[in-house]
Amino acid sequence: MKNHLFLLCLFVSFTTFAQHHIQGQFSPAESFNFALLYHVTPTGTNYVEQAKTDTDGYWSIELQAGSKIGIYKIVYATPVEDNNFDVFYNGKESISLLFDIETGLHFTASEENKLWHTYTDSILKINSAIGRYYMSQKTDSSEITAIFKNLKSTQDFYEKASTNMMISPFVKSNKTYIPSAYEDVSTYSLNLKKHYFDYMDFSNPLLQSSDFLNERVTAYVFAMPEDANYYKMAVDDVVKATNDTDEAKIMVLENLWKIMIDKQQPDVANYISDTYLLPLAKTFNRTYLLETLEDYNKSAIGKKAMDFNFTYLENSKAIKTNLHRFNPTKSTLLIFWSSGCGHCLEELPKVKTLMAQHPEITVLAYALEDGVRNWNQTIEHFPSFIHTYDLKKWDSPLIKAYGISATPSYFVLDSDKVILAKPEHVEDLETYFNE
Repeated sequence: MKNHLFLLCLFVSFTTFAQHHIQGQFSPAESFNFALLYHVTPTGTNYVEQAKTDTDGYWSIELQAGSKIGIYKIVYATPVEDNNFDVFYNGKESISLLFDIETGLHFTASEENKLWHTYTDSILKINSAIGRYYMSQKTDSSEITAIFKNLKSTQDFYEKASTNMMISPFVKSNKTYIPSAYEDVSTYSLNLKKHYFDYMDFSNPLLQSSDFLNERVTAYVFAMPEDANYYKMAVDDVVKATNDTDEAKIMVLENLWKIMIDKQQPDVANYISDTYLLPLAKTFNRTYLLETLEDYNKSAIGKKAMDFNFTYLENSKAIKTNLHRFNPTKSTLLIFWSSGCGHCLEELPKVKTLMAQHPEITVLAYALEDGVRNWNQTIEHFPSFIHTYDLKKWDSPLIKAYGISATPSYFVLDSDKVILAKPEHVEDLETYFNE
């Protein structure tokens, strides 16, 4: 009987020991309601658990004994892609943290995470010292030599301290070029760029699971002059650095593609898509990515607008044509609108006034309707526009082809029907023409 009780106690003790938790405090408490926990792999993000924050911002999530080691993402607000951070879970220790909107992330328990954050803070301070030295245009080479010596000893110390830890490949991949002798700012900058990817292990699954690779690649690209050609050359450097690690290559290129769209760099986004991402998506059968890229290309700035047939009246005569044949010598402002859309009826008179100042541009007003009576009455107020309609309204195939989610939607086309701009509002349209 005593043996059975001993075994039971041993089992309970082992189970208790094997279970860990991730807990934290968010500040200021009133700004947070929840913490969502996800396990991240190179191929996806898997939901684990959620916890509500209490009145003091505290929350806790228990990890079961079988929880996978690896990278976990904590989401603290929406949109989730902008409000999250990664933590390392090694299966050996619980994690406790403090997150403040102003001061950022701080770990109070978990040697793995504490060491990583101590390392990154140390490297950040040394890099700041390097930047201050070169910006001050000092001539004392012994000062910068001492800073580089400190950088090397710090990097070596943390590489050794993190041996056999999960953060080890991160520390090694974060290593940068360190001169062995004095270099002026021009030489140092060139060498820093040349050797930027020397230590980065794109093939490591843990690095692929975190934000590390994307952040490092993004920093490299946007360190270049703000010019499409420089960005394209930087993208080429990234592709070369990834070599045969296709999983990482697709991941970082997709991230760069999205960023270029957000930063209104359509020329670079199209270059990434056409030169690299589309062929990779086809080769590795990435169906969702392929569909996303193809949908984007149908209405992307710099791409030829998708053709469609339509009919309009000219001198009481019905003219049947298509977009690519229409208006072959002038630019076109294509507007998707509806006579039943209150916002459209507010903006179209402003468009009418604006376009009166630009007679070199033809306005093609494509109405999404479920009947023609109201449309016929409305278009009388816009005699200078070319009018046509589609009775399929929101079921029209052009809705998806042009990525239309609201009306009115504007597309500025050149004479070859290449999309030059997609202003969101009439004010944006006015700004575009003024510029």
